[in-house]
Amino acid sequence: MNWQPIIEIAVTAMNVLFLLMLMREMRMAWIWGGLASLLSIALFIDGKLYAEALLYVYYVGIAVYSFNRWKISDVPAIKIHEWTLSETLYAMALGSLGTFLMGFCFSRFTDASYPYFDAFTTAFSFVATYMEARKIRSAWVWWFVLNLASARLYYLKDLNILAAQMVFFALLCIGGFIQWNRRMKMETT
Repeated sequence: MNWQPIIEIAVTAMNVLFLLMLMREMRMAWIWGGLASLLSIALFIDGKLYAEALLYVYYVGIAVYSFNRWKISDVPAIKIHEWTLSETLYAMALGSLGTFLMGFCFSRFTDASYPYFDAFTTAFSFVATYMEARKIRSAWVWWFVLNLASARLYYLKDLNILAAQMVFFALLCIGGFIQWNRRMKMETT
């Protein structure tokens, strides 16, 4: 029996829960995101998308970090905010450097499929995930672009359910940005 479609459906369901809860700033979102990431690792190793597999190991770690960081306590809650231009440019430089280094390593030392494309979606996803955990509003814009790029990459590797999921997630990013923008304005007034 081919388990890939079943795993893809389970991952998609968990990721939908993750995104919908994240849009509402619900701490439990990180549990669903972490579980979906654990299942995804095997899919990407099987598909020879090693940078994606590495990214999803990071997602598991960031899920644990964010679940703990978003806890309710007497410390003021993390507020949605925006990075300065210099912070954004620094993040873009890190993503670009990561793309080059991972792409080079995976193209030279592994049998990776689409090593630079895989490295691009991975490196910039590291940054966008960090932005999410820190509640940086523009993370939704980064995710919109990255989800569409990932949809193409997954389609090329015949991970069609995950490709469709990424298109759906790109659309959800619009709603996420609108919600976080509204909350950010409410918190600053």
